[in-house]
Amino acid sequence: MSRAKTKGRRWRLFHATDFQSLMYPNFIISKILGIFPYRIKASSFEASKPRYILWTIIFCVICVYELTMLYKLNLSGKVRIDVPRMIYLNFYFLYGLFLAVISYALSGPRMRLLQTISDISPRLPQKSYRKLSKLIHAKDIFGFFFHFWLMLTLYLSYSEKMVFGLLEMFRVFISLLGFQMDMLYINCVCVLKAYFKEINDNLENLRKLIMHNIPRWIYHQQRHPFLLNKLKALKKQHLMISDTVKMLNTIFSLHLLATIALSFKQIIFYVYFDVIKWQNGIFLNHDRIYNSYFISIIIYYFTRFTLIVWACETGKNEAIKIGTIIHDILNSISDVQIKDELNLFALQILHCNNKFSAKGFTVDATLLTAMVSSVSTYLLILIQFLIITHSCDSNTDAINYTQAI
Repeated sequence: MSRAKTKGRRWRLFHATDFQSLMYPNFIISKILGIFPYRIKASSFEASKPRYILWTIIFCVICVYELTMLYKLNLSGKVRIDVPRMIYLNFYFLYGLFLAVISYALSGPRMRLLQTISDISPRLPQKSYRKLSKLIHAKDIFGFFFHFWLMLTLYLSYSEKMVFGLLEMFRVFISLLGFQMDMLYINCVCVLKAYFKEINDNLENLRKLIMHNIPRWIYHQQRHPFLLNKLKALKKQHLMISDTVKMLNTIFSLHLLATIALSFKQIIFYVYFDVIKWQNGIFLNHDRIYNSYFISIIIYYFTRFTLIVWACETGKNEAIKIGTIIHDILNSISDVQIKDELNLFALQILHCNNKFSAKGFTVDATLLTAMVSSVSTYLLILIQFLIITHSCDSNTDAINYTQAI
C-alpha cells in the first residue's frame, strides 16, 4: 500500500495534471523556507495564520539583519575595505531589504494571482501540463540544491576574508528567497504561455474546419453555429488570460526590476573582481575552489536571468501568433457573421497588451541583448579606471584587493 502511494506521488510530481501539482516543488521549498503563508484546500488558496506569523518573523529577522549590516558597513567606522567592494556590499544589502519588503507586502496579491491561474487551469489539457512539468520541476529542484553547492564553495573560498564573519552566510537565504520568487514568476509565465498556445491550436483547428470542402447547406445548418460559439468561447478565454497577464505584470514588476539590477550588478562585479586577480597583468591566482565558485556564480545568475527572458519572449510570441492566425482566417472566409466575430476578436487583441513587462521595461530578447552590451561597457569603464588609478604608482608590487563575495 505504501509503495503504491509513493508511486502515485512520483507520478503526480513528474507528470503534473493540474496547477497545484505543477507548482508542487516551488510550493514545498517555499514552505521549508517559511515564505509560503498560504494553505491549499482542494483547488483554492487560503491565508494560513500560523504560516503568516512565521513569515512575519522571518521578514523581521531579514530586515534587522540587512539594517545591521548597512550600519556596520557605513556608520560604525570599523569596516575598512576598497570602494568597489563597498559599493558591491551596499547594493547587496539594500537589495535584500527591498526584496524582503516587496515579497512580504505582496503576499496577498500573489495569493490572488495563484488563485486566478488555478481557476482557469482546467482549460488546459493534461498533455500540456505533462510537458510543462518536466521543465518546471527540473529547474526548481536543481536550482534549490545548487544553492547548497554555492554555500559550500562560498564558505571554503571566503571564510577567512568575510567582512562580517559567518553572518554573511545568511545572504544565501536571501538569495534563495529571490530565487524562489523568480521561479514562481517563470512558472506562472509558462502556464500562461501554454494557455495562449492552446488558443492558437484551437484557432488552427477552426481554420482547417472552415477550409474543409463540405456542402453549403450542411455548413450553414451544422457548422455555422458551432464556429460562432467556439470563437466566442476563445475570445472570452483570451480576455481572461490577458487580464491575468496584466495582474502578473503588476504584482511582479518591482521584483523583476530588482532581479534585473541584481543580475547586472553580480555579473559586472564578479567579473571585475576576477580581472583584478591578475597581478601586474601577468599572474592569475590559480585557486581551484575560488575558480569553481566564480564560474558557478556567473553561470547561475546568467542562466537565472536568461530563463526569465526566455519564458517572457516565448510567451509574448504565442500571444502575437493569435492575431496572425485570426487574420489568416479572415482572408479565407466569406461568411459575414463569422467575419464580424473575428474582427471583434482582432480588435480585442489590439487592446490587450500581452507583453510581460516590469514598470515599462518589456522583458524579452532585446532586454537580454541590452544587458550583455551594458555589462561589457561598464566592465571596460571599470577596468580603465583601474588602469588609470595605478598607472602612476611607483610601487610595482602586485595590487592586492579584498575579494568580493
